Amino acid sequence: MNVRLLYFARLREVFATGQETPELPPGIQTLADLLDWLRQRGGVWAEELAAGRAYRVAINQDLIEQDAVLHENDEIALFPPVTGG
Repeated sequence: MNVRLLYFARLREVFATGQETPELPPGIQTLADLLDWLRQRGGVWAEELAAGRAYRVAINQDLIEQDAVLHENDEIALFPPVTGG
């Protein structure tokens, strides 16, 4: 399955990329699976996406939960929570 990953703000800086279009390995079906796969990269990936770290995820511009099922060509955005005033 192919997806488009977008990284914003702090995540774009620490991952040193704003986007990528990986072909996911077989077996990755949910957002939780994808996040586990990204954590396996180690280093800043494991640190920034660790349990308890503050970040949000949207699929096709809709905020979702980690049990969301992924589909071919989904756009998945990861970003830290933002505040405004």
